[in-house]
Amino acid sequence: MLTKRIIPCLDIKDGRVVKGTNFVELRDAGDPVELSKIYNEQGADELVFLDITASYEKRDILIELVKRTADQVFIPLTVGGGIKTVEDFRKILRAGADKISVNTAAIKNPNLIREASEIFGSQCVVVAIDAKRRYVEGEEIDAVKGSGKNLLKVNNRYYWFEVYIYGGRKGTGIDAIEWGKRACELGAGEILLTSMDADGTKEGYDLELTRLMSESVKIPIIASGGCGTLKHIYDAFAYGKSDAALMASILHYREYTIQEIKEYLHNKGIPVRL
Repeated sequence: MLTKRIIPCLDIKDGRVVKGTNFVELRDAGDPVELSKIYNEQGADELVFLDITASYEKRDILIELVKRTADQVFIPLTVGGGIKTVEDFRKILRAGADKISVNTAAIKNPNLIREASEIFGSQCVVVAIDAKRRYVEGEEIDAVKGSGKNLLKVNNRYYWFEVYIYGGRKGTGIDAIEWGKRACELGAGEILLTSMDADGTKEGYDLELTRLMSESVKIPIIASGGCGTLKHIYDAFAYGKSDAALMASILHYREYTIQEIKEYLHNKGIPVRL
């Protein structure tokens, strides 16, 4: 059985690690290079580095910061933010990244997924999906049903999951589950799935979103958004059927160490690399 992965996430703004709630109210969480070094030593399975304002600000990623971070870690490093072309992939990989995460650029040019996977291999291409619940009522329910979107119902309320781009600033009208399926067909190696509703709340991952995506595609799913307790991580694997769990606050603010997380999961029967 494949082991489940524990992945710290470094959201970068102005060269510093930040953490917010629902993609806003960002607060400083430390130096990315120092945190990377700590997580590498603690036994993280991978590391994700996201320049969260690069796409919105229409600029290139902080390449020197990527290089300095890559120099400190000896585990797979995924880098995302502001990556628009195959040449951007090549530049970031040369800087020391192992995988590239694309979100906005993949929505605008889906063929980028295919091109990159053909050149660098699908294992290098991570499609990040920022999804938010979109509630509908009245006549809109029938319209959504007829559109091919995955309409869900809980407590007599209907909703679907919409993809957002530009760091959660702009809705696309695209169904997250259908986009995940297409990204898989285009050659993505895995999906980094973030619930915008859960992000930073520390109330748990969106297990419905995670499970639905996991059951809809044949590539690994990284659950992201909402981690606040050890049980939340267990639930992402046991009920959300994710292959990896991304987390930030509980690590950045020293609430748990990666070793504590892994020992808890191991004792609960979740296969992890100790």
